Amino acid sequence: MGFFLETLFGGLMTGLLYALIGLGFVLIFKASGVFNFAQGAMVLVAALAMARFSGWAIELTGSLLFGNVIAFFMSVVFMIAVAIVIERFVLRHLVNQELTTLLMATLGITYVLDGLGQMVFGSSVYTIDVGMPKDPLFLFEGAFEGGVLLNPDDLIAAGVAATLVATLALLFQYTKVGRALRAVADDHQAAQSVGIPLGRIWVVVWAVAGIVALVAGIIWGSKLGVQFSLSTAALRALPVVILGGLTSVPGAIIGGLIIGVGEKLSEVYLGPFVGGGIEVWFAYVLALVFLLFRPEGLFGEKHIARV
Repeated sequence: MGFFLETLFGGLMTGLLYALIGLGFVLIFKASGVFNFAQGAMVLVAALAMARFSGWAIELTGSLLFGNVIAFFMSVVFMIAVAIVIERFVLRHLVNQELTTLLMATLGITYVLDGLGQMVFGSSVYTIDVGMPKDPLFLFEGAFEGGVLLNPDDLIAAGVAATLVATLALLFQYTKVGRALRAVADDHQAAQSVGIPLGRIWVVVWAVAGIVALVAGIIWGSKLGVQFSLSTAALRALPVVILGGLTSVPGAIIGGLIIGVGEKLSEVYLGPFVGGGIEVWFAYVLALVFLLFRPEGLFGEKHIARV
């Protein structure tokens, strides 16, 4: 039972990371009605910014805490600037264009961000040290033989991710910005006709998606390091939004947890019978099943595309 709980918890932690990245996909889709292929690149650029800014700030201040706090706010400002540039030079010129045009624009943004990250921050492998404890914890030793081994940094990351997700869910469900976002997603022209500033909404949503990418990049980078493969690794969250629904913030959370837990348990308990490697394809097979039988996902709307 202890080993099962360790595997289950590991899956939940992975699922939360997937949910954070998937949340970025959902936010952009709700604002523009297009799938944002640039989300993985945003995670990479945000993590690179945090890694380099923290290195400079820690060296300057001599303090890990203050250095990371300064680096975080610098990274937030950087991602907001990225959002403003994307809206000013790309999205503003594509208002009311076909979805295919917007989709191709996000592909272009992906390559620009990858190149920008390498040009500005370099192409080395970096680390992010936010001071989270690394010594493992043994819990429930009285209930299970050997107890349950947990990493405290996973617990902290889970708390941060859960708080961020809950805050965003409330923000977009009950605020004026959230209502404007839903109106923009339904119809750009109709939203503009009632006075909703389309450009400002796009900046807000891309900035929030950038901050979400930053948090995901910090968590991922502090565990595995920051390198350019992070951009493609982040795309493993694609099945999350297919499973949960492209228009649903709660769906991104539930989808991430289901896929995280499912791939871990499958790898551990079914992997030995099929030669392993289930984690590589489990999420995509599950997403394919949903595309065939419930393409709108668990919580998505059936008619989500603009005509």
